[in-house]
Amino acid sequence: MAVSEAAMLAQVEPFWSWHTPIAWTGYILFVDGLVWRRRGSSLLRDDRAEALFIAMAGVPLWVVFEMYNKYTLHNWYYIGLPDVLIVRYAGYAWAFGTITLAIIETAELIGSLRDRRAPEYRRDAPPRVPLDARGWASVAVGAGMLLVPIVYPSTWLAAPVWLGFIFLLDPLNAAAGAESIRGDLVDNHRGRLVNLLAAGLVCGLVWEFWNFWARAKWIYNVPVPPHVKIFEMPVAGFAGFPPFAVECFVMYVFLRQWIWRGAWRRIAL
Repeated sequence: MAVSEAAMLAQVEPFWSWHTPIAWTGYILFVDGLVWRRRGSSLLRDDRAEALFIAMAGVPLWVVFEMYNKYTLHNWYYIGLPDVLIVRYAGYAWAFGTITLAIIETAELIGSLRDRRAPEYRRDAPPRVPLDARGWASVAVGAGMLLVPIVYPSTWLAAPVWLGFIFLLDPLNAAAGAESIRGDLVDNHRGRLVNLLAAGLVCGLVWEFWNFWARAKWIYNVPVPPHVKIFEMPVAGFAGFPPFAVECFVMYVFLRQWIWRGAWRRIAL
């Protein structure tokens, strides 16, 4: 992280153009080491196969948001990308692959700072919460939130996208007996939700800090006061990072239960 930051500020390639994936890879290793140090257990130390799967799954999961942005929201665009298409897409894949993994690692670091002991309920099977009227209502609301920007494209409709997958998928995860925020709350466990919300804000600040001086970067086009910014992001936009972290967790768990057949660990605790 330090080498990439210094070289990026000095406009030395490849760090100037590839700072985001390089720095985030360093960040993941650094944060995982801190978790290991505090708890004697971590994602990369004990569950490398799933860590790799999280990174791979993070690419198509982020592409979903890229598609929303391209066709409905138009909230950000990229500059300074490599001219060679295959190199550009390799950079996309590397950078996108760090997103979900960085959020989960950060959530576990925050969990370890809140309580050095790994939570006891990590060893328990997640509760199965059948879909009741409230669950079905959440699914319907989530589907509606995700559909509205498709029917009525607008730069003002980012919030439904950043929240819609939570309402849509989390009750389905809970009903399938997978990890879920709904299941946590039924069991009166709020730690994971706190970890994820805080992780989203931490990662959001780091994303914007590393993005600001890089050559290959994103620029925002969001309809909130543009004259009040922290780095490239209008201040109000930072409110989207905490729910985005919860959304990444929910989407990953939904994908994992259908695709992953290896051993898995309870995450973001």
